[in-house]
Amino acid sequence: MKMKIVYLGIGTNLGEREFNLREALNRIELQIGLLTASSPVYETEPWGFDSDDKFLNMVVRVRTSLSPQALLKETGLIEASLGRIRGENQYASRIIDIDILFYDDLIIDEVNLKIPHPGIAERRFVLVPLNEIAPDLVHPLLKNTVSSLLESCPDSSQVLSKGPLAIKQP
Repeated sequence: MKMKIVYLGIGTNLGEREFNLREALNRIELQIGLLTASSPVYETEPWGFDSDDKFLNMVVRVRTSLSPQALLKETGLIEASLGRIRGENQYASRIIDIDILFYDDLIIDEVNLKIPHPGIAERRFVLVPLNEIAPDLVHPLLKNTVSSLLESCPDSSQVLSKGPLAIKQP
């Protein structure tokens, strides 16, 4: 199967947040495909709910041979393996969250899978790191680049750079 380019948004606001991101990246490489770009890590306020625990967010670009549905399954397995428990409330604190932002230029609108991710244009915590690695990527539905979506984003929340994810030495 031809390799596809996907963009994944990764977030965490519980536990050892940097460890959670590193583990997610390790498992993405093992279970999904080759990481070809990674944004810096950003600290952000929770979006859509109240919590005292700030998020660490980042975006990665991955080359994968997985189908969109298989990719969704693998991201769910990675989340579960890291301790994510999905509750009734979509917006809640979490150990790890992996969202499929883009899958090549596909548009998918299924009950359990929507690509591009429907909230991209309204979320600075996604657009800022995505703009770091793919400013000229065109949103296939909105027909705007990531950089132009960021310029017109209605979200005014702070997205503070924490720099690249520190790689722990053994």
